[in-house]
Order: sequence, then structure tokens, then C-alpha cells
Amino acid sequence: MKASTIVIVNPAAGGGLARKSAPAVEDYLKSQGLRVELSESKNPEDLRDRAARAAASGFQHVVALGGDGTFQKVVEGILGTKAVAGFFPAGNGNDMARALGIPRDPVRAADAFLHSRPRAIDMVRARLSGGRHAHYICAGGMGLDAEAAYLANTRFKDLPGASRYLAGALRSFFDGAAFDLSAEIDGTKWFGRAMLAVVANAPWYGSGFCIAPRAEVDDGWLDVVLVREVTWTRLFEAVPILLTSGDLQFEEVERFRCWRLKLETDRPVKVHGDGELLGESPAEFEILPRAVRVMIP
Repeated sequence: MKASTIVIVNPAAGGGLARKSAPAVEDYLKSQGLRVELSESKNPEDLRDRAARAAASGFQHVVALGGDGTFQKVVEGILGTKAVAGFFPAGNGNDMARALGIPRDPVRAADAFLHSRPRAIDMVRARLSGGRHAHYICAGGMGLDAEAAYLANTRFKDLPGASRYLAGALRSFFDGAAFDLSAEIDGTKWFGRAMLAVVANAPWYGSGFCIAPRAEVDDGWLDVVLVREVTWTRLFEAVPILLTSGDLQFEEVERFRCWRLKLETDRPVKVHGDGELLGESPAEFEILPRAVRVMIP
């Protein structure tokens, strides 16, 4: 009898943690009587394609074993199908697991999966320079955070946890990350010199930085955080707050809730989603309410 669940493994996630965890995850699920198939991806595009093929071939559950970027690709692959996504976190950040209440250990997450129910959550659709479209689940945006995410996955990839993103943010800050931003927030105009613009669907990103504490994954809203140009001392002052409550009461920080957002800049600025580089500005974002179902404890 065909397996009802496929687990797509990103062998590079978590510095190899996903690949190392795969046998234990498979053994545990089979010991609990679940018919499961494992599939190892070759690259991000292949990962998304494997998820799409799995959904098209009738798998009921398509599970990501990897980090937030792995989960993003799986969800993007099954978008518009009847398949239900799952997430066994084995990445460096696992912010989406935190937002969904999924244990951040892959075997414990597999156990939670067996006792979970499908829940419809929102997605964010981004349209980027050149007409390219992309989707993400947790949080994204442009500017300092996108530069930090890029450096965290390249130059500083061997550093642990949030320190990768912090090192990337500091490097980007001193390289001159500020830009002139023109924003249209559900028709309302905003202009100014900005350090970053966050477009969130969940509270956390960057391995535990709480950037949008009031964001919920199924409320049908984008939580937007616009940060004007700040000094390096102000940046350091923000770090412990972002690692705890996320309640930044700085005059440089403005928060909005909307359905659609358009961002234009005076120069090309990197745009990311769930820590993955998506492209460059200009960019438009919109919320896709309850676009995909996910197994959540």
C-alpha cells in the first residue's frame, strides 16, 4: 500500500543536521505504524518541485525536514492542492516552528505530528523586480535584515544561531545599509530614509528575533515594521529587546497592519522571505488568507 506521508529532506539544512536526523525520524514514524516515504532534495528548486509532484501524486501529507527555508519551499510546492504540510525542524533558525508551536527537535516534532490536526494559515506573496513572484510563511522584507540573512547564509554561515544574523546585520550596517523608501500601505503613502522594512506573518525571524510580536499566522493581516535610519548604539540597544519581548518603543520604529504593501527604493535593495534571498526592490507584498493547511499540535 502506498505511503500517505512523504518527508522531503534538505541535506544541507542545519549544517547537515536534517540529513543526520532523517533515519531516526523515519524509524520513529514507522514504529508508530505510519506509512512514510523519505525523499532527499538536491537544491531549493528541486525541493519545491518534489513537494509539488508529491501533492499531485496523491500524498496526503508533505513534510519538510530542514529549516524555515525548507518549509517555505514545501509549502510553495503544495500551494493550491489538497495536500497538508508538515514541519520537522532541523535548521539553524526554526522560527516558523516556534510560531506554530512545533517542537524544535525533529524526532519530537515527528511525535507531535502524529497528534496534530490540519490548520489553515496565511501566506505572503511577493512580486519582485523583473516580475518574479515568490511566497513565504514567517517574515521577510528588505534592507538590513535581507542583507543580514544573505550574509548569515554565506559569509557567517558557520556561526551558531542568532549570532549569524547579528554578525550579518552589523556588517551591513557599517557598509551603509540605509536607503530612501517610498511605501504604499493599503493606499496610504509613507516616505523616508529607512534602515529596513519588515513584512511579517509571524512574530519571529533571524533565529529568534521577535520583530512583530502581535503577528498571527491566521489573522489575514500583514504586520509591517518600518525602521528609519538609526545609530549603531541604537541598534545595539534594540538587540536584547528583539531577543525577548520584541516590544520596541523607539521613535524610529513605525508599525502598520495591511493587506497589501508596495515598496520602492532609490537603489536596488535585497529582499528576503524566511531568510532566503528572493530578489531586489521594488517589491509588492500581499497576504493570502488561509492559503495552505499545516499539521499543528
